[in-house]
Amino acid sequence: TTLQSLQIKSLCRTPSDLPWLLCSLQLPQGDLDVLFSNIDDIVKVNSRFLHGLQETASREEDQVQLIGNLFLEFQEELEQVYKVYCASYDQALLLVDTYRKEPELQREIQGIIEAVVPQAGSSGLSFLLVIPLQRITKYPLLLQKILENTLPDASAYPVLQRATHALQDVNANINEYKRRKEVASKYTKVEQLTLRERLARINTHTLSKKTTRLSQLLKQEAGLVPRTEDKEFDDLEERFHWVSLCVKETKNNVAAYLDNLEAFLHFRPQECDLDVGGGPVVQYCSLTRDLQLQAFPEFKRRLEGLVWQPLCSLAKTLAGPQNLIKKRLDKLLDFERVEEKLLEVGSVSYEEEVARHTYQALNSMLVAELPQFNQLAMQWLRQILCTFVALQRDLAKQVLQRAEGSLAQLPHHHIPELAFRKLVEDALGQTSHQLHSFQKNFEKVLPPPTIQPLLPGAERQVQALLSRYGPGKLYQVTSNISGAGTLDLTLPRGQVVALLQNKDTKGNSSRWLVDTGGHRGYVPAGKLELYRVVPRDKELRGQAGPHEDSRHLTPEPTPVPVSSVPTMTQVVAVYPFLARSSHEVSLQAGQPVTVLEAQDKKGNPEWSLVEVDGQRGYVPSSFLARAPSPAPWGWSLPS
Repeated sequence: TTLQSLQIKSLCRTPSDLPWLLCSLQLPQGDLDVLFSNIDDIVKVNSRFLHGLQETASREEDQVQLIGNLFLEFQEELEQVYKVYCASYDQALLLVDTYRKEPELQREIQGIIEAVVPQAGSSGLSFLLVIPLQRITKYPLLLQKILENTLPDASAYPVLQRATHALQDVNANINEYKRRKEVASKYTKVEQLTLRERLARINTHTLSKKTTRLSQLLKQEAGLVPRTEDKEFDDLEERFHWVSLCVKETKNNVAAYLDNLEAFLHFRPQECDLDVGGGPVVQYCSLTRDLQLQAFPEFKRRLEGLVWQPLCSLAKTLAGPQNLIKKRLDKLLDFERVEEKLLEVGSVSYEEEVARHTYQALNSMLVAELPQFNQLAMQWLRQILCTFVALQRDLAKQVLQRAEGSLAQLPHHHIPELAFRKLVEDALGQTSHQLHSFQKNFEKVLPPPTIQPLLPGAERQVQALLSRYGPGKLYQVTSNISGAGTLDLTLPRGQVVALLQNKDTKGNSSRWLVDTGGHRGYVPAGKLELYRVVPRDKELRGQAGPHEDSRHLTPEPTPVPVSSVPTMTQVVAVYPFLARSSHEVSLQAGQPVTVLEAQDKKGNPEWSLVEVDGQRGYVPSSFLARAPSPAPWGWSLPS
């Protein structure tokens, strides 16, 4: 017992002093966390344990029984702190090996250790790191030695037996926890592999495993073999998926918030010339400039650092458990197949036994640690949301503070809030009435809507639709339409169609059923406008009367086939045309053209003989339109 107390006392003195001494070597904090793990917790537990051992020395007649009870009392705490340290011990040794490859760093570390713990010798850091492992493994041996030297009929014997078994269980649980961590570290890594790398990993062994798992899964789906039910894990998995969904949605929302904030910061009305001098406008520009240069950029910086980055880190930590849950399903299929074979044959191979233990380790670790992870993730997310709210509250407070000085200089700052609201409502109502009157007067002199030019060769199709459906049913496509469904039409801009029904079979009024003259289908209603049939010159002259409104405006020029235009008429090219032979002439859109004959030599009106830049040749008549009238038209606001 005295030797044990001395060993624990040395443990409490040496490793706890090393982390801050090694900090003088400017080792990264991450390295110190790996090297010493939770050594502070181990020191605290062992300090209290040592104090309890020292108190037993004053009661020599009951000392053995008190030692046994003390071990039983500290059983759970010893297991909790030592299993964490032992699980990270192998990683700490790997880090020590990397230090040995740097001679100068190794000499500095060795010098510090020799000054603090001379008994470490040449082993140095590895000697200190192994002390906690030696301590927890020696406890069962010490208790067993005391038990062997205690009479079976002594009152302390049963207590020592329980304490010995308890410490043996502690060591067994630590080993099991360490094994689970090793399995988890193998499957937690999320590798970003290319397709070539994935294919390179495929071999007969992996194909055999995947085929066996797929066969097992298909048999379960078909009901040929029972599925392993684990209500506890299923509940934990469902909880984890809800946590993952919350984190994902929050991350998407914060990303959209940052994008909108960035767009808002690019909008700077105070830099525009508002053409309003003095008064509230100056105060507004000054306040807005101040917010744009200081308050909002600082808010964005804090938002990215205190909300966005922690949220990304939280989302990244979810990848490991997600991969473990996925691997657990694969290992569960292997486990079920091995269990079936064990029931049928009574024995399994070494590889199958390893697969069986791997599933048990994964499942046990997930069941034990997934609740803690879910709780920590929710606390993390809750803290992020609280920080987000606090940042917005701070921003509102800053904006109000900065605005107080500007508000005091506004002309209506002394008016109570209710009176100010009434004043604003009256001003808006009066302005709305003026705007409505202006709109009504504006519509009286507004030029008629322009009509898209017809597609080349579409004159006959329009005439056919007009004669069949009438002018009230004709609509023109305002922009190109790409049909996505089987009943949707793909139409170019400018095509004329006839309306059959102003809704689809489900009653959706945003999709109209139309007829193109050859096909029927649905098109978006927002891309159609009523087609205005332009009467010919004779019809216009016959309809014009002496009492025509003096404010009537001439419609915007629209393409009309040249067949209706007299010979030697000046027109313009609506579409470009590339000559294909010596009998034709090329055109550019908008180019002036002189029509010599409105038909070809056979009397076909679809081709016209024209002269362009001194060259004569034939062009399609539908590619030409009347030249705009030289008399300008316009509108003016009524008094």
